[in-house]
Amino acid sequence: MKPLGRHVLAEIYGCEFNILNDVKRVEEIMVNAALESGAEVREFVFHKFSPQGVSGVVVISESHLAIHTWPELGYAAVDVFTCGDTVNPWDACNFLTREFGAKDMAAQETKRGILPGMEPRLVAVNS
Repeated sequence: MKPLGRHVLAEIYGCEFNILNDVKRVEEIMVNAALESGAEVREFVFHKFSPQGVSGVVVISESHLAIHTWPELGYAAVDVFTCGDTVNPWDACNFLTREFGAKDMAAQETKRGILPGMEPRLVAVNS
């Protein structure tokens, strides 16, 4: 059975402090990463921590992108979950790596929604 979605967890290293610590810049990059991957953006919310760091999520029609940054370490933890066949989560991760000025990214993909024994049910509808 085909999975319902693809979930990429990315560790992005060697990022620029000033980018990872700027809530508006992180928001802009995350929204653009969603668009770059072919997603339809629905909503987003981001929060700036004190003294540094940003967390946020972009809700897309196909699922979500989430991030938490540690600017002092040049590190961002990223979560990109997409459903369907039109959005490529790797496009978003590669875009983020470039835009954060990162030196490296390590990521893994998990197939989500592989439901054993679940066959599509046909439902008769009376007109």
